[in-house]
Amino acid sequence: MFERFTTDARSVVKGAFEYVEGGGGGGRVVEPEHLLLALLDREGSRGSFALAALGLGERRESVREALGAARRRAGLTQAETDALAGLGIDVEEIVARVEEVHGVGAMAGDRKDKGWWSGRASFGRGAKDVLERSLRAALAQRDRHIGDEHILLALTMRPGVPAEVLADHGVTYESLVRVLYGGGEAKAG
Repeated sequence: MFERFTTDARSVVKGAFEYVEGGGGGGRVVEPEHLLLALLDREGSRGSFALAALGLGERRESVREALGAARRRAGLTQAETDALAGLGIDVEEIVARVEEVHGVGAMAGDRKDKGWWSGRASFGRGAKDVLERSLRAALAQRDRHIGDEHILLALTMRPGVPAEVLADHGVTYESLVRVLYGGGEAKAG
């Protein structure tokens, strides 16, 4: 599939690996959140143009903070946190207690004492799903390549933290299709 990726899409994938291997994203597996962080770093690409057109250009740090907050909650979306609160479970209290005992970032996988590990980061199930959906997004728009814009579209199609954070910042599948394809029919794959 990577042979269909544009230079920009390959840069996003490479950037996601750099987040994991550099310790900036927690864990040893590339997840959808890492792909979104790498997309936020891009400039001069179709994906970065779409984000800027939707007003996210100056709010990138807000997106990073929201992703960090979700990572600190062990990857729970705000909707999941709210649902647990409805059952009387205070996720913030749980996070505070775990961090009190095990250190800040314990639930995020950000601890410094991870031990020795020589392997290369790999794709998690969620990231694989995003990359597969990026192919579907490209095919739905009759594009012959997979660009960073298709990865961005795929992130909005898949339930989870990236889609929730993007939607909270006004970036949805439908709004992206309007910006990228001039209001063409939005077909989710």
